[in-house]
Amino acid sequence: MRCRLLLAALALLPLIAGCNTTKPRASTETAFVEAKQAKVLDADDPVPMSPARWAGRTGLAGRTLAVASLADLKLRHKEVVLTFDDGPVPGRTEAILATLDAYRVKATFLMVGQMADAYPAIARKVVSRGHTIGSHTYRHANLRYLAFEAAMAEIRKGEKAVQRATARQPDFFRFPYLSDTSALRSAVSRRGTIIMDMDVDSKDYFKVSPASVASRTMEGLRKRGRGIILLHDIHKRTAAVLPALLAQLKAEGYSVVTLRHKGVGGSDLLAMAGG
Repeated sequence: MRCRLLLAALALLPLIAGCNTTKPRASTETAFVEAKQAKVLDADDPVPMSPARWAGRTGLAGRTLAVASLADLKLRHKEVVLTFDDGPVPGRTEAILATLDAYRVKATFLMVGQMADAYPAIARKVVSRGHTIGSHTYRHANLRYLAFEAAMAEIRKGEKAVQRATARQPDFFRFPYLSDTSALRSAVSRRGTIIMDMDVDSKDYFKVSPASVASRTMEGLRKRGRGIILLHDIHKRTAAVLPALLAQLKAEGYSVVTLRHKGVGGSDLLAMAGG
């Protein structure tokens, strides 16, 4: 059974790795300036950018925001929420967790159920490090093209898989490809689940250098002044860019908000059961 789950998860990776097929626009120059290199940067190369010279990793963590609905998710100027979709994945999710620990900030991980089934130990590690979890359907289906009941079944199956892996009720949810319908949004919200939209798309799923991901993200964030940042913990380039991105956020006076669900839904189910 476990072998089948692992094979299914590996087969799913190429599909969810390309959440958007739009051709990337050339990013404008920002404070992130790529050093001149003799070779083209690979996805897992370190990012040779200016934030590397900044010392100190404290002062980036902001407030904890407890929300009961999407309407409660109101960020102040210079506040961001870090979100990671599509994992967990061995090596990459763990590298991202290490960086978040180093900068003492928390993120929200929207897990694909099939990946949580395949890698439950990593899913539990996300919870044990104090991060917030949510679901992202079971197999990363585009729900807009499914019948309503089929789409809801896919959502529920994903939630159950994440709950099974983490012993936590995933109170947050993001539509794969950000592809939704008004009927689905209403149905998910009525269940007490908070839908995670996004304000700044890092587009880390494009095959570009980590520095380009950072430039695009900061460019989008500067235009808004705050927002929910969409990242993916299945890509090497995301793990590679994260230290420099967090350093840039700190240098520009941003703080990272921790999200929590206001209510019993986010409680530890094992603790509630006395186990």
